[in-house]
Amino acid sequence: MISGLVLQPRLYEARGKRGPQSRGYSMNERHKPRRRVSHEDRLTWLTIGAVAPAALVALCLLWFGEYSAKVQWTLTLVIGGFAFGYIVSLREHAIRPWQTVTNLLAALREGDYSIRARGARENDALGEALLEVNELGETLRLQRLGAFEATALLRTIMAEIDVAVFTFDPERKLRLVNRAGENLLKKPIDKLLGRTARELRLDVCLEANEDAPLTLAFPGATGRWGVRRSMFREHGLPNELLVLTDLSRTLREEERIAWQRLVRVLGHELNNSLAPIKSVAGSLENLLRRDPLPTDWHEDARSGLNVIATRADALSRFMEAYARLARLPPPLKEQMDIGEVVNRAANLETRLPVQRQGGPQISIRADAGQVEQALINLLYNAAEASLPTRGAVTIGWKEAGESVEIFVRDEGEGIMNPTNLFVPFFTTKPGGSGIGLALSRQIAEAHGGTLTLANRVGAPGAEALLRLPK
Repeated sequence: MISGLVLQPRLYEARGKRGPQSRGYSMNERHKPRRRVSHEDRLTWLTIGAVAPAALVALCLLWFGEYSAKVQWTLTLVIGGFAFGYIVSLREHAIRPWQTVTNLLAALREGDYSIRARGARENDALGEALLEVNELGETLRLQRLGAFEATALLRTIMAEIDVAVFTFDPERKLRLVNRAGENLLKKPIDKLLGRTARELRLDVCLEANEDAPLTLAFPGATGRWGVRRSMFREHGLPNELLVLTDLSRTLREEERIAWQRLVRVLGHELNNSLAPIKSVAGSLENLLRRDPLPTDWHEDARSGLNVIATRADALSRFMEAYARLARLPPPLKEQMDIGEVVNRAANLETRLPVQRQGGPQISIRADAGQVEQALINLLYNAAEASLPTRGAVTIGWKEAGESVEIFVRDEGEGIMNPTNLFVPFFTTKPGGSGIGLALSRQIAEAHGGTLTLANRVGAPGAEALLRLPK
């Protein structure tokens, strides 16, 4: 605890730092000095005004009364000393608390939160003011401690994460870089700070599209990089934050998984066709080696060749489906009415009547042909699921914020294994190509939308939801 007397020298030091502008003067007023009565002088004169009448009355009664000169002078000195001491004491008691508060606030302004005022107590106007100042100092101390801890944690995280982080000022000069950024550029931080993004060959990252990974070569690494940028303000000026993530390992792993799935499905389909072809070809070879030939060898040969031709056609259809999926062109977006496309797709399903659940009049920019093809695939699958159960198929649409949702519902047995739904060429239906859902999702994603398929809640069957941006 520190009293106001100890803090008093600091008060005048703080006051000395304040110029005319801090006291609210304008430029013109500084050239026109004007005498202003200070708070201390005002209190002094008010105290003198309060004490002087009583002292004058006492002196008048003393000097105009029948007292000796010795008594008169003695009492005059006593009254004068008492009045002077009272004025000085009152001035000191009135000014000292304000000096204490001023020094406390100056300490808080300079970041010293360890000083506390003595005499802070409740049920006292000045004590409660000092108590609030002490509480403010404790609050600021805890906040600064929390800020230091958060900054230390942030620095630790920045140093340990394996993504490169850079910050640039408005002139695109580097102001901050973490350890991963140093390793990426193969230079220490003291040789990187202050250099421009162009000098560091990072300007292409600041101008790149965030949605597409970049193939870049840095002194410390080469590969495909994910770019994320954002803006923040420091001292009122805009700064840029750049985060680079190495996607090479992740993309290679995803490509490996994709190839494994594709090879597994291709191998399954090829084995399904090649196995009977090999078996039938072996049987025909054995048949033709017989001497003499059986009387019905023509029929056996015709049957075997028919099996070979059938499986060859199946392989041909499979390859056509593969080429169709691989060569999907980019969408040609034009203004499209959702209701018209939904009705055209529903009219093409003739195995059962498709129930239409109308929606609002909505027009979006999309490739009507591709969207219609996606809906045809979804309706075909829904009809396939509903035919065994004699259920209904329903199609409709609705608005969902900045998107439009087209739903296709069936009343079949539902989805048994959702894991491989969108794996190309995977199918559980005899004669199915396995590209309908994969192609539909590819169309949705090419339009910036999504396609999901899940079992219905509270009802039999499944629901496909095609979401497209407006």
